[in-house]
Amino acid sequence: MIDVELPPGPAAGALARGFAACLASVTEVPVADLPRPDEDLGHALGTWRSWLAGHGSGLVPIADPVRFQWAGWWIAVVQHPPGPAGGRQADGAEMAVLAFGTPPGVVLSPQAPALLGRATADLRIRAAYAVASLDPVLHRQQGEADLRGTVEGLAVASAAEAPMQLLEVAQARAGRGLDGDRYAAGAGTFSPRAGLRPGYDLTLIAAEVLHQMAAAGQALDFAGTRRNVLTRGIDVNALVGRRFRIGDVLCEERRLCEPCVHLDRLSGPGILRPLIHRGGLRADILTDGEIRLGAPVVSV
Repeated sequence: MIDVELPPGPAAGALARGFAACLASVTEVPVADLPRPDEDLGHALGTWRSWLAGHGSGLVPIADPVRFQWAGWWIAVVQHPPGPAGGRQADGAEMAVLAFGTPPGVVLSPQAPALLGRATADLRIRAAYAVASLDPVLHRQQGEADLRGTVEGLAVASAAEAPMQLLEVAQARAGRGLDGDRYAAGAGTFSPRAGLRPGYDLTLIAAEVLHQMAAAGQALDFAGTRRNVLTRGIDVNALVGRRFRIGDVLCEERRLCEPCVHLDRLSGPGILRPLIHRGGLRADILTDGEIRLGAPVVSV
């Protein structure tokens, strides 16, 4: 996403312009390059759907946005909340916000910047739309070169929302997680409640991401990420769909571990946006073994 300010114009068209700013942000297209039929949001939505279709994407209405859970971009039309969080907008006015994460939070609010970081569950949502690809084909990834790095940090938490404990050595259990961690015990905030699902054994994040955040004035320590393994020297995002070893422990990456408003509440505020697509990875543990600080992380 990119930062996009609310385009200038009359107050009567602020909602359509706010929606345009959110759409420009998620598509990373200058807002001036979006088709702008008029200031009426209903008319604009039809034009934007046609424009997105020409680029292989769509704007899909969300039937139940309050309970919507999807680690992707979506745009909500919300009623301005009363009180100081809403900024200068009149109470009850409608505005567009860009949401991300599961559970989702506001990552762009052109009409009322004070709403940044707010959980969408706390907002009065009138309508919502997901920005999604029209192509469901899962394209095969090309073979990648060997990836190598090292373990710089290890951490577990005994229960959901409990403080993270830093370790020098951790015992990995196949199909479960790290001994002493809430996900190995099935007691994490997002632990599957019915049966096993892939990607909940282990989480990783790159030390380079935390250094970049600190340089940008958004300091976050390893414990604050609530991930299990801190790596250095390896592109963790490039491991998605691949097997790798941490020391002698065989693992398989499943998907990006995207940030959410829950993490922002525990370790933020202000960390939801900078961790989008940089929040690390979720992996399965395939073999038992020991993981130590300094252990190699190597793709196989």
